[in-house]
Amino acid sequence: MHGSVRAAEVCDGRDDPAGRRRAGPRVVTARPAGPAHWFLAPGDRGNPDTTLDSRHPDGSSWTEGNQVTPLVHGATYFTALLAAVRALGPGDLLLFTDWRGDPDERLDGPGTEVGRVFAAAADRGVDVRGLVWRSHWDRFRFSAAENRHLGEEIDEAGGQCLLDMRVRPLGSHHQKLVVLRHRDRPQDDVAYVGGIDLCHSRRDDEAHLGDPQPVRMAAVYGPRPPWHDVQLEIRGPAVGDAEAVFRERWDDTTPLTLNPLRRLDDPPQVRRTPVRPLPPQHPDPAPRGTAAVQLLRTYPPRVPRYPFARGGERSVARGYIAALRRARRLVYLEDQYLWSRDVAAAFAAALRRAPDLRLVVVVPLHCDQDGRDAVVPTELGRWHAMQLLRRAGGDRVAVYGVENEAGTPIYVHAKVCVVDDAWACVGSDNANRRSWTHDSELSAAFVERTTSGTAHALRLRLAAEHLAAPEVPDDPLSWFAAFREAAAALDAWYDGGRRGPRPPGRLRTYRSPRLPWHTRLWAEPLYRWVYDPDGRRLGDQVARRF
Repeated sequence: MHGSVRAAEVCDGRDDPAGRRRAGPRVVTARPAGPAHWFLAPGDRGNPDTTLDSRHPDGSSWTEGNQVTPLVHGATYFTALLAAVRALGPGDLLLFTDWRGDPDERLDGPGTEVGRVFAAAADRGVDVRGLVWRSHWDRFRFSAAENRHLGEEIDEAGGQCLLDMRVRPLGSHHQKLVVLRHRDRPQDDVAYVGGIDLCHSRRDDEAHLGDPQPVRMAAVYGPRPPWHDVQLEIRGPAVGDAEAVFRERWDDTTPLTLNPLRRLDDPPQVRRTPVRPLPPQHPDPAPRGTAAVQLLRTYPPRVPRYPFARGGERSVARGYIAALRRARRLVYLEDQYLWSRDVAAAFAAALRRAPDLRLVVVVPLHCDQDGRDAVVPTELGRWHAMQLLRRAGGDRVAVYGVENEAGTPIYVHAKVCVVDDAWACVGSDNANRRSWTHDSELSAAFVERTTSGTAHALRLRLAAEHLAAPEVPDDPLSWFAAFREAAAALDAWYDGGRRGPRPPGRLRTYRSPRLPWHTRLWAEPLYRWVYDPDGRRLGDQVARRF
């Protein structure tokens, strides 16, 4: 499939990837199923202010010749990150962005705490720079203190970590990025992009017994919540793009917060220290793999405007919509939320367009927090999405959660999508309106011209874990059936009182709760305005245009 030639999407008067209306007769042309077939074209990003595409000398909106390696589980990622950071030397560069950072989170045992490892790098002459969301105050159950303490440890060692509150009201910086550049060893340059924060609860592994340093979650997840997540390791020219993403935010001269009370939270030395300019960017690393990589982002329109995205950017949404338009056989999605009718509409349109298309989704079985005001609005958001998908796809849509062998639900924090084993995306964005319009997000989509590339291997790798099977069917129809059979067996075991041996696998069928009309009445405003706000301008909201 990857190397074949097939018909392009038709011009039939529907929206293009940028959300504009098309008109004209139906036209079918041949297109190779390579990057130009799957990715956003130059200009489709909808953000003329960024250098992310214009920095490519060939004028393309992606880079080729990259090596991409999915790192499944936080323990896998943290081990790789620790080794890469420890290999940095004087004159090298460590850049990172994060939603939450806990300085005492261990990357791989005692003595490997994030703050200590990054500070040690700064002590030996590495230029360490960080952009961490300042967060709302801790009394609202966020992470302001942890983020501030991580920055303090790095600053004391000679690096600089900024607490960045340049977001919309009730918004956040949600990007999770680490870039390592080497002064004398460009072949070792690497970028990590995905959904894993440098914080508590993320260091879990395939056994899913949870991180020994947990965060408190809903009681159903236990004292040490199991956690499923994915990060992407990128080597090759796309590392330069990832660095450009960091530099655009670092070079923004807008004050880090417009609230003077928040600045009073910082130590005096932090308030007096100017933002240090970054050194000139090195040339992009040489090609070293077979993958084309396109970085996708979300920035909302805001006041004051981002200089690198004055009208905002919604290339995450547009990249997904473009890929889903080309889906024909199988879409596999792992997502923390899958909320919003507007977002689900892109998947529903793909199901209606392609009668043989199957959609498999893995989400958390339960909300991450207890309390009626948290659980019900989030269940309502997913209920909206599920209703739309099932009307469009019927029994071609299957939604599951996962649990470990002890029966404890696993919290699915991964943000992964694989379309027809050709286009895949790993990032920080969830399939909800907040991620597609309101908060800052960063994801990496990749395509290879091989029939059994990384996207295909990632689908099988994740399926093998959820099915608890050394081998899984390759064919999409058999693979779809394997998920359904495994979940049905485990569901029946529970329904039958757990008599006899527990069936293999971790899959449980997700069942949307019944929400009476009077519950939806009070929960809808909370869902729409607090949990899943819309960052689009009013005209785009009315037109449901991304």
